[in-house]
Amino acid sequence: MSKFYKNLFLSIVFLFLLVLTVSSIYQGTQPKQTVDISNVASQIKAGGVAGIAVDRNDLDVTLKNGQHIYSKKELDSSLTETLKNYGVTPDDLSKISLTVKDESQLDFWVGLIIPTVLPLLIIIGLFWYVTRQARGGINQAFTFGQANLKPFANFRDRVTFKDVAGLQEAKQELEEVVDFMKSPKKYFDIGARVPRGVLLMGPPGTGKTLLARAVAGEANVPFFHISASEFVEMFVGVGASRTRDAFATVKRAAPSILFIDEIDAVGRERGAGLGGSHDEREQTLNQILVEMDGFERDSRVIVLAATNRPDVLDPALLRPGRFDRRVVLDLPDIGEREEILKIHVKNKPLAGDVDLRKVATRTPGFSGADLANLVNEAAILAVKEGSEKIKQDYFYESIEKVMLGPARKSRLISEKEKEITAYHEAGHALVAAGLKDSDPVHKVSVVSRGRAGGYTLKLPLEEQHLKTKSQFLADIAVALGGHAAEKIIFNEITTGASNDLKEASELARLLVTRYGMSDKLGPMTFGKTQELIFLGREISTEKNYSEEVAEEIDKEVRNFIDRAYRAAQKILTAYRPALDKVAKALIEHEILEQDEFYTLVKGFHLKPAAV
Repeated sequence: MSKFYKNLFLSIVFLFLLVLTVSSIYQGTQPKQTVDISNVASQIKAGGVAGIAVDRNDLDVTLKNGQHIYSKKELDSSLTETLKNYGVTPDDLSKISLTVKDESQLDFWVGLIIPTVLPLLIIIGLFWYVTRQARGGINQAFTFGQANLKPFANFRDRVTFKDVAGLQEAKQELEEVVDFMKSPKKYFDIGARVPRGVLLMGPPGTGKTLLARAVAGEANVPFFHISASEFVEMFVGVGASRTRDAFATVKRAAPSILFIDEIDAVGRERGAGLGGSHDEREQTLNQILVEMDGFERDSRVIVLAATNRPDVLDPALLRPGRFDRRVVLDLPDIGEREEILKIHVKNKPLAGDVDLRKVATRTPGFSGADLANLVNEAAILAVKEGSEKIKQDYFYESIEKVMLGPARKSRLISEKEKEITAYHEAGHALVAAGLKDSDPVHKVSVVSRGRAGGYTLKLPLEEQHLKTKSQFLADIAVALGGHAAEKIIFNEITTGASNDLKEASELARLLVTRYGMSDKLGPMTFGKTQELIFLGREISTEKNYSEEVAEEIDKEVRNFIDRAYRAAQKILTAYRPALDKVAKALIEHEILEQDEFYTLVKGFHLKPAAV
């Protein structure tokens, strides 16, 4: 309402000034013929005046020919006295019509308001506005320590556990929390203690916030949610104050649930670097620890939190009595991806050829958020193509768009570059087809996407949680297949293989330093990785081995690279005709699907070998 009155006051002032301006402009545009009073007296004596209208000191003289002339009389004297001084007799005046106008009320108030009242009103208005702003600042200062808790009340878009595909173990853990909030007596009767805090851990997009919304939809208790970053401010003590206020609000509504999203914003390990004990973030964390399991305990409040960085959380936050139940959310497997896709395609028109199982097969490593984005991109593509239904090809196109970016079909390249790209991608695909430990090829393309000039899509036949040394070596050989093909065909190499070389080098070094797969160095890890918590996402590696060992590590990395490169060269040299055929097909068609690729190489009797 205060904003309404402010706008109303400003509008009235603006309209008033506008009316005055328009009025003055209108009056100034009227043509007036002004003469001296002596001229008016001469006209009266000559009998040429029909009437005179007196408006204070202004005279509107109407001549007998209908013309109007204007003049002014002397100040502080009447018109008859003024004219008498110029020789006009009373007989002359009796022959004309004299009219005296009274001062109008509008003119009176305008003359009064403009010089006196209007400036006063403006001063009062400015003083009121400044006072109101200062009062608002004082009120804000008193409420600065209050938490911006948001109660969940959006039941129109209610989410339940049935709307969450996969994550069976996670849902079971949270169903126990919901059941405790609904019927706590049966737990208390047997002496069970329900966890005070539940921590949802998992990569981004795996459904942590979605599960929290499902808990809010299932539990018939007050549900409050807040982001952990809202606790921390630049002023010391504000975070702790907001934490106390948040928990006090939740306790008043008990039994209730408090959801803290991205708790790693305040829950990072203390004493790990800059800031010291007076760091505002650490004070906030200390207050959270006390509220969750201090001297005053309230078992009717459950704290639900989510993070994708559990490794940086303070150990005191994870001990029993606080977040003693941790729910891990993994990336969905092929079956769960299919179920997630079924949820997202509800109420969407699908073509008869759509097979969500095949879509799930092509999306290993996709999170639930990625799959939701995939379905949305497919629907958008259907609209662009003018189709009333979403087809299977739209899903395939959207997969590549989510993974690599939109197709850059407008990018113009020379025929030579297209040929090099075709042989490069054919080299990747042929090496993948020639190694028994490599994943099968699903698609080969020379259409530029994102920063890639072309790409070879190879996907595993089944979900893999463990990888062998042979599989790693096959991946390195496939990565080097494009480089080897350029060397064999053109006896020259280009910058197109730079990212492949980087990927192969990093993978070979991991085999030696992290996975212990070097026969010479044995089952050991080398280098200690540390993260600088207070300086953002900065990772440093501590060298915990000698220079002699570093030299041996370099030799073993080089050995893995050379071994994989020789395997790639051997396959491409042995099946050179197949390489030419696949490359020419790519130059002609630009894209080869899985069936088309294996049909081309089928006649060459590829015998998959090990690296």
